[in-house]
Amino acid sequence: MEKTTSQHVKFGIFISTSILLFILALYFIGKRQQLFSNTFHISTIFTDINGLQIGNNVRFSGINVGVVDDIQQISDSTVRVDLIIDDNSRKFIKKNATATVGSDGLMGNKLIIIIPGESGQSELANNDIITSAQSITMDQILLQIKVTTDNAAIITDDLAVIINNIREGKGTIGKLLVDSVFAQTLDDALVNIKHGAGGFKQNMKAASNNILLRGFSKKKKSE
Repeated sequence: MEKTTSQHVKFGIFISTSILLFILALYFIGKRQQLFSNTFHISTIFTDINGLQIGNNVRFSGINVGVVDDIQQISDSTVRVDLIIDDNSRKFIKKNATATVGSDGLMGNKLIIIIPGESGQSELANNDIITSAQSITMDQILLQIKVTTDNAAIITDDLAVIINNIREGKGTIGKLLVDSVFAQTLDDALVNIKHGAGGFKQNMKAASNNILLRGFSKKKKSE
């Protein structure tokens, strides 16, 4: 008899706990889906939703304000996304707001990000359609990184060829740095220029001391 009573008690606790967990699960799911708060519906059109799914969050100013209610492909290049938004956020979201697809972290779930519009606009009405902006996907970022890496590799290869040509004395720069005959000729030319400048200075000094030139200079001054 005692064993049967103990089993009934344990079974009753198990049933009660299961019901409580079920109610809590319904509450959190309903809260996530905005089932227990006043809401309104808006929509937006995308050309690519980048893996967005029904039930994903809608975020505004960093705060979760709703969820994705429905996704429908309306043509071969456009997708309509319906959103359920908490009515408390209606006064902050204006008609010129913009929706874009983002990620919750670097590799997190996709979500809708509503970008605030200019102030002074009227607030959204139920079933309004807001504009969308296509976001940059991870594939596009990786492709751009690959292009940049390939370009850097090409530049590195070209630079290696140039340095090798300089070492081998090829090209004008290579000859300037490696060709000893060319370097000696250049040194000799500089020495000659220096000597020529010195000789010109001496000639000018001698000319200034010449009696005839000094007389001509005095005559010019007297005039």
